[in-house]
Amino acid sequence: VLAEVVKAFGAPENAQRIEEARDNACNDMGKMLQFLLPVATQIQQDVIKTYGFSNDGEGVLKFARLIKSYESQDPEIASMSGKLKAMFLPPMTLPPHGAGTGGMAAS
Repeated sequence: VLAEVVKAFGAPENAQRIEEARDNACNDMGKMLQFLLPVATQIQQDVIKTYGFSNDGEGVLKFARLIKSYESQDPEIASMSGKLKAMFLPPMTLPPHGAGTGGMAAS
């Protein structure tokens, strides 16, 4: 099921939907939740509903929890899960060393 979800995100029409949502969000986390998350949820729903998951946000959450529970047991699932997250989550960059501490060394 996870492989099919990853494949669905890579489909040209879905990739375009994700890219448009990402552009609308302008790298703003609040806007990511507003624009990108609903598109990502819909793409997942379209796939997982055929496997008995409910066709709503709760179905997607159950699917995500199930995948998370298998990540530590199966490196292939962990890899696919990482690819999936990278498709719709913004890359998280760490602030420069010492940023946010007001110039004081952290203890």
